[in-house]
Amino acid sequence: MIDSGLFVGTLRHRRFTPVEHVFTYPLFMALLDIDRVPELMRLSRLTSHNRWNWASFDDRDHLGDPALPLRDRLVVDATRHGIELPAGRIFLLTHLRYLGYCFNPVSFFYCFDGADRLQVVLAEVRNTFGGSHRYWLRPDPASRTFRAGAAKSLYVSPFMPADLEYTFAFTPPDGRLVAHMETSQAGSVGFDATLSLERRPWSAGEIRRVLVRYPAMTARVMAGIHWEALKLWWKGAPVVPRVTADGVGERAAQAAMTTRQAGSWKE
Repeated sequence: MIDSGLFVGTLRHRRFTPVEHVFTYPLFMALLDIDRVPELMRLSRLTSHNRWNWASFDDRDHLGDPALPLRDRLVVDATRHGIELPAGRIFLLTHLRYLGYCFNPVSFFYCFDGADRLQVVLAEVRNTFGGSHRYWLRPDPASRTFRAGAAKSLYVSPFMPADLEYTFAFTPPDGRLVAHMETSQAGSVGFDATLSLERRPWSAGEIRRVLVRYPAMTARVMAGIHWEALKLWWKGAPVVPRVTADGVGERAAQAAMTTRQAGSWKE
């Protein structure tokens, strides 16, 4: 049965071109029933909702008006994108705030119908420049698994060109989950990233155990972003400039900020 929990495992990145680069990091993420967030965050003395704690869920960290319930915000955004949100449960796979700090390269909203069938996934992507984009994904009807595609719409990594296509593949977040993404250009895959996680129950004891093992998870994420970016730069990966809204390139600034970008889940 799908339920809120802690998901522990690994994140793997593989870059195939123009330079090869592979890494795997251990991590954990929280899977939360979005209609039960306040209740879930009261379960442990180490977790809170909208206030500082070792681990906390802050409504400001996700889409829309934080004064509204998260489901209502999803309905508004789904409607704006021509998506009818199914009426079943919705689970959010995300990083919480740890010691007041959070950075989520990507969060996933798994949207089920009344029969607990996965119908829609929202990938909420953020970059280290404060930008974000939401990819509403519906499964390809020709596929037996949940597979979906989308055109890249947000500058995330200085080592990735703009004209890319994303392909996503998901398993339901039950006892084990896999979330896989790959980028392609003219049909050639240049990069992929895979989350492979196993469920642990949402309990005070398990929360304490993962926090002791990963005391500042999102700080580790950001440290990994910087470190892997430095290694890509050292290997000679070409930098793709970010272009501002007025069309002015930022090649010089971007070269100086290389270590702020690459290495996030969605390079």
